[in-house]
Amino acid sequence: MAIVRWDPFREFGGAWMPPVDIYSTGEHELVIKAEIPGLHKEDLDITVENFTLTIRGEKKAEQTIKDEQFHRVERSYGTFTRSFALPHTVDPNRVEAEYKDGVLTIKLPLREEAKPKQIKVNVAA
Repeated sequence: MAIVRWDPFREFGGAWMPPVDIYSTGEHELVIKAEIPGLHKEDLDITVENFTLTIRGEKKAEQTIKDEQFHRVERSYGTFTRSFALPHTVDPNRVEAEYKDGVLTIKLPLREEAKPKQIKVNVAA
């Protein structure tokens, strides 16, 4: 008998969340990439509030054809929401987003004061 970890969210059948990658580009910015094929620009809403980035959207099903009989349905449709806590080093006024080839790329520049600075040591005479 296999032991299966209980997941309380498993019961929410039909809900889906686009997979994301989050990485930093050195000391300049954070980048979030979300895989969301089949969306239109007007179906996306991105907000930054209180250092929380929220991505909302809706992936609409294709128009149904009368008398169609599906043999398999694996693609997900419906609304989704993803939220990410941002570090206070992010400058929320300079966030940029681009949607291309089914991938949403959000660039989150870091504030100037958050970047490391080299401190010159003076020798006293």
